[in-house]
Amino acid sequence: MFYFRLLKHVVAALLPLAALLTAGSAKAQDEAADAFIKRMSTEVLDVIKADKSMRGGDIAKVVALVDTRIMPHVDFQRMTASAVGPGWRQASPEQQKRLQDEFKILLVRTYSGALSQISDQVISMKPLRASPEDKEVVVRSEVRGSGDPIQLDYRLEKTPGQGTGWRIFNINVMGVWLVETYKSQFAQEINAKGVDGLIDSLAARNKSNNKKN
Repeated sequence: MFYFRLLKHVVAALLPLAALLTAGSAKAQDEAADAFIKRMSTEVLDVIKADKSMRGGDIAKVVALVDTRIMPHVDFQRMTASAVGPGWRQASPEQQKRLQDEFKILLVRTYSGALSQISDQVISMKPLRASPEDKEVVVRSEVRGSGDPIQLDYRLEKTPGQGTGWRIFNINVMGVWLVETYKSQFAQEINAKGVDGLIDSLAARNKSNNKKN
């Protein structure tokens, strides 16, 4: 399917998303969204480049890093609900939890693959077109390395409450918004096999990815 093929590009392009390493939530709360992404990107890229085991392909270590330090900055419930579409409202609470869990595993593996490929990439930020009071913004950037520049944009929301800061709820890779891409494919799965069929499909994909690592 197209969204599985797209994952190959996501793996190569999502390096800056690995930048969401926790580094002072109070500071992040006051930052503009683009400054948040830029600062975290630079910090984490430097850390990973200095870690020989991660650069050597220690996937278990990379997965642990992604799961514990990056994923807390991603709004998985919103991402999953948006990707599943109307089927989300049809799903039971148990099905919703399973969908979110499997979707998280899929993305964690994707981000981990991106982290393990870090070499000489740098991030170039584009001007932020937003007002200081905006609660949802789009941060646009490019990943630049040995190949052609790769477009990588984020949709972020400013979450209320002390210490929460910005959270990602969608990603654009080379002109394709990830949630919208999944939404089309997930709808086909649900129409053909129901919500449980989509869960089974995601679980099978995750199992296959796990065997490859």
